[in-house]
Amino acid sequence: MANAAAVSAFMSQAKLEELLETIGGSRSLLILTHDNPDPDAISAASCLKYIVSRRLGIRTKIGYGGIVGRAENRAMLRLLKIPTAKLSESTIRRSKSVILIDTQPQTGNNSLPADIPVVGVIDHHPQRRSTRARFLDIRPDYGAVATILTEYLFASGLDVPTNLATALFYGIASETQDLGRDASEADRRSYLALGAKTNWKILSKIRQPALEKMHFAYVAKAIANAVRYKNAVATNLGRVTYADIVAEVAEMLLALRRISWTLCTGRYKDTILISIRTTRAKGRAGTVARRVVGAGNTAGGHDMLAGGQVDCSGRSESERDEMERRIIDSFFKLMGRQESGELTGLLPSAEEDTTKREEVKQ
Repeated sequence: MANAAAVSAFMSQAKLEELLETIGGSRSLLILTHDNPDPDAISAASCLKYIVSRRLGIRTKIGYGGIVGRAENRAMLRLLKIPTAKLSESTIRRSKSVILIDTQPQTGNNSLPADIPVVGVIDHHPQRRSTRARFLDIRPDYGAVATILTEYLFASGLDVPTNLATALFYGIASETQDLGRDASEADRRSYLALGAKTNWKILSKIRQPALEKMHFAYVAKAIANAVRYKNAVATNLGRVTYADIVAEVAEMLLALRRISWTLCTGRYKDTILISIRTTRAKGRAGTVARRVVGAGNTAGGHDMLAGGQVDCSGRSESERDEMERRIIDSFFKLMGRQESGELTGLLPSAEEDTTKREEVKQ
């Protein structure tokens, strides 16, 4: 294990120096995350901004498309004082040097125009054949991109500010479910090293934010619409005002007893978003997501979590409803359901509830 740690540290040191040399002549740098960024992407981008600013003195901005909708993520930005900005296409086009974090070109989940080249890509998802950049550091065996940036930070020789350590720790913790999902030895090392530098009081406030009423409305709709086949549950939210709720619901439903696969869909603007979760360590959720969205759409992920996007622009509401139904049908077929396979609602009937209460009393 010591040898693995040394190799990992050496690789990250070499990659950091390669990155700094690649962007060294830039006057400014845009760090662009995937749309609707999560704690993993936010913390990694914040770490890269810190390193580049301190080591090279380059003016650096963190940007994204979509919104930061999840309450925990908004609390993270506020409490840890992480400067980010929602960017328009014109602003991205004016940027001379762009680095993508936690995403890759032409994946459908970021706002980078297709004709704009990037100077670098740092990601932990499998490399796409179309991904090109002067600098690449793509490690699909890592559970979080924040782990890659944590190794950069330790290799940089810079001080580790408490807020940055807290952000990176939360990024790794949320992405890997506290090392319980798709976590590598590198993730574990970074998690433990950062834990000693984390502000736990702030972290507690991030993890337990006040929730808006709309959050509970979405949860109620998700439960009401959910259907089950054997060990799989799927639900749809229809139109949503923030994209993060789709993944949030998929994770929530995975807590159900005897459930090992979940799918949630939701329509954000002109895109149907899907999120898949599984408890199976070798579930190949990314492959399932790609098959569910079908050809011509984008999806990806890891063994235990994945997401995808289906363009529904120009479609009527009824057509969009039908597209969501087809996605859910496709998911259940991959779970082994035949045409006649019975689907059941998630909530028990009044009679079932009464029976279970009587069984508990006995």
